[in-house]
Amino acid sequence: MLILDKDKELSEIIQKVTFLNAIKHNGKAQSSAIIGKIIVEYPDLKKRIKDLSNLIDKTVLEINLLSIEEQTQIVKKRWPNADKKEKIKEKRKLPPLKSVDEYSKIITRFSPNPDCVLHLGSARAIILSHEYARKYGGKFILRFEDTDPKVKKPIIEFYDSIRKDLEWLGCVIDEEYIQSDRLPIYYDYAEKLLSKGQAYVCKCVPDDFRKKINQKKECKCRSFSVKKNLKHWNLMLEGAYAEGEAIVRIKTDIYHPNPAVRDWPALRIINTNKSPHPRTGNKYRVWPLYNMAAGIDDHLMGITHIIRGKEHLTNMVRQKYMYEYFAWDYPETIHYGRLKITGALLSKSKIIKGVKDGDYYGWDDPRLATFEALKKRGIQPESIKKMIIDVGPKTADVTLSWENLYSYNRKFLDPKTNRYFLVLNPILLTVKFVPRIFEATLKLHPQNPDIGFRTYKIIPEGNQNQVSFWIDKNDVKNSFKDKIFRLMELFNFRIDQINDNDIKASYVSESYKEAKKLRSKFIHWICQNANIPCVVIMPDASINNGFAESACKNLKPNTIIQFERFGFVRVDQNEGKLVTYYSHK
Repeated sequence: MLILDKDKELSEIIQKVTFLNAIKHNGKAQSSAIIGKIIVEYPDLKKRIKDLSNLIDKTVLEINLLSIEEQTQIVKKRWPNADKKEKIKEKRKLPPLKSVDEYSKIITRFSPNPDCVLHLGSARAIILSHEYARKYGGKFILRFEDTDPKVKKPIIEFYDSIRKDLEWLGCVIDEEYIQSDRLPIYYDYAEKLLSKGQAYVCKCVPDDFRKKINQKKECKCRSFSVKKNLKHWNLMLEGAYAEGEAIVRIKTDIYHPNPAVRDWPALRIINTNKSPHPRTGNKYRVWPLYNMAAGIDDHLMGITHIIRGKEHLTNMVRQKYMYEYFAWDYPETIHYGRLKITGALLSKSKIIKGVKDGDYYGWDDPRLATFEALKKRGIQPESIKKMIIDVGPKTADVTLSWENLYSYNRKFLDPKTNRYFLVLNPILLTVKFVPRIFEATLKLHPQNPDIGFRTYKIIPEGNQNQVSFWIDKNDVKNSFKDKIFRLMELFNFRIDQINDNDIKASYVSESYKEAKKLRSKFIHWICQNANIPCVVIMPDASINNGFAESACKNLKPNTIIQFERFGFVRVDQNEGKLVTYYSHK
C-alpha cells in the first residue's frame, strides 16, 4: 500500500497548494480547500481520505506557524512562477498501483502476438505497463506470444517492427522473451500437472465434449489414470496423434457458472508440416494455448502487475486454477475498459487483408492507425503517451476520436514548429505599379522571434513595375473586379482581371490599417521565382499538389513544419520536390 507521506510527488503538490492557500488567506491555510484540490489530481485517494486529511492537517499546521513574509519568500524560491491567484493544475498522473509495498520490484509486461504490426489499440497496454514500471523503478518486459503457428500465425518481420515501435514510443524494454523458444518449459509444467492428476489428455470429439461440458458433465477422458494420461501425453509428443485428435485440459470446476472456465484447453496438436512455425519450423507438434503459456510465464518472469483489457477477466479465472495447483500467488491485475477510437481501423485481420489485397499500399498507409502510419504523419509519441496516461486504467469503456489525439499532438508541436507558406491549386497573380522594392521578413514562429525569420525581396520589373506570385485559386474564388486583397506581411492589391490561368491586379497601398478597415481578405503567397514543387499526402491517401516557399528547400526528412492556414505536415522527401504527409490542423 502507498505510504502517503513517503510519496515525494504528492508531498510536493500538497505543500505547494498549502503555501499558496496560506498566502491567499493572510498566512493561514485552510485544510478543507486543500483537500478538494488534491482529490481532483488524485481521485483514487478518496478511498483513503482519512490518511490524506491527516497528512494535509500536519502540513497546514507546520506552514501556518510561519509568517506570511516567510511563506511568500519560500514560494518565490521553490515555485518562482506561482502567485497568489494561480490556479494549481499539475499534470495528470497515473493512480497508484495496488500492493506495491508487497514486492521488492514491480515487474510488468507487454505481450503481443507478432502476427501484425502494432496500432493505436495496443498503446494502452504498452504505455500503462511501461509507465507503471518506471514510476516504481521496476522492470518492463516484452514477451512475444507466438505459440499459434496455424490460426494467428506469427510473421518474422513483425518481431522487429514491434521492437522498433516500442523504441519509437519511448518505452524501453528491460528484458525480452519469445515463447516459441520456451516450449520445453511448458512441456515440463504440463507433465507435472498430468502427474498430479490436475490435468488430463482429452481425446473426445470437440462437439461431443462441448455438449457434455455445457451440461456440467464430465467426459470419459477426465477419469483416466495418471499413468494413462502420461502415456497419451508421450504419444502426443511422439506424433502418434493427428491434429485435433488429442488435447491436454486443466481440471477445473465442472459446475462453474461460466462454461468457458470448465476444464479449459492447455495444449493442442498442430500439424507443423502443413503449418510450420516461422522460427522453429516443424520441430514441435504440441503447442500451448494462451492461458497455459501466459500463465506459466507470468509466474516464472516474476510479473507483479498484469495490465490488460477486461476481455481477459475470464482468462484470469482460468489461470487461477493452475496457479492454485502449483501453489503460486497470482499477480495483481488491472483490467481496463475498452478504448475505441472513432474512425480508426483497429482490426488486425482487416489491416492484414487490406495490405495483402492492395487496398492499402503498406503498413504505413496514412489511412491506418498503425504506429508506422502515425509516425509517417508526424504524430509525436509523446502525444500518444500523454493521451493514454490521461485516460488511465479506468474500468469504464472510453471512446476517443482522432481529434482527441490531434489536440494532444498540437500542444507538443505548436510551440516548436516553424511556419511556412504553401499554395495549393496555384494560379499566377501579376501585380503592376508596385512603387518600390519590398523586403518581406516573415517570422518562422509567431510567438518566438528568436527562432529566426525567412526573408524575400520583391523586385518590380518592366515598364509597369510588376511582380508575380503564386496564390491559391480558392482564395480568390467568386471574387470580382476591383476587389481589394492583402498579401500577408506585404501590401494591398486590387483585382483587375481574373482569367482561367492567371490574375491581373494593381498595387493599392502598403497600409495594414487600410486593409483591416476595408475588411480585405489576407492571403498567403509565394514568389514566382522562389518556390519548390510540393506534394501533400492526406490522411485519406488523396494527394494535393502545389508550391511551397523556397525556404523549404533546406528542410530535412522527418522535420515537422506547419503550413500556415493549412496544418502540420511531416517532411518525407526533399529532393527537387517536397513530399509531405499531412498531420492535422
